[in-house]
Amino acid sequence: MKIIISNQSELPIYAQIKEQLKEQILNGQIPEGSTLPSIRQLAKEVGVSVITTTRAYSDLEAEGFIATMQGKGSVVLSKDNSMLQEQYLLRIEEGLTTAIETARVMGLSEEELTEIFHNLLCTHAHPVQDHSI
Repeated sequence: MKIIISNQSELPIYAQIKEQLKEQILNGQIPEGSTLPSIRQLAKEVGVSVITTTRAYSDLEAEGFIATMQGKGSVVLSKDNSMLQEQYLLRIEEGLTTAIETARVMGLSEEELTEIFHNLLCTHAHPVQDHSI
């Protein structure tokens, strides 16, 4: 786990920590079930106050990424967690929105964009799972 704080960032330090941890959870660098460093340990490693890391962890917990258990620390929640699922869906929607906006700027038709999307789905080895009943 690597956290880099930038003094030039518009984001407050707690938000930088939160966003970097969130990104590492979403991309699998920090797998579900992993225990995060203690608030004090992370504060020391990053060189910030305990209040700052407490705020980052509190926000991650409120957003459904981690659960904090007294005496056991903070643990990354399962991807089956509904709040975490919502974050994944939001990420997909943002990516597709960007692709659609770029296609519109380029003047691609809906059919051309659909063909690109279909080709990308076919070239990736992991099939999309059907969760319908």
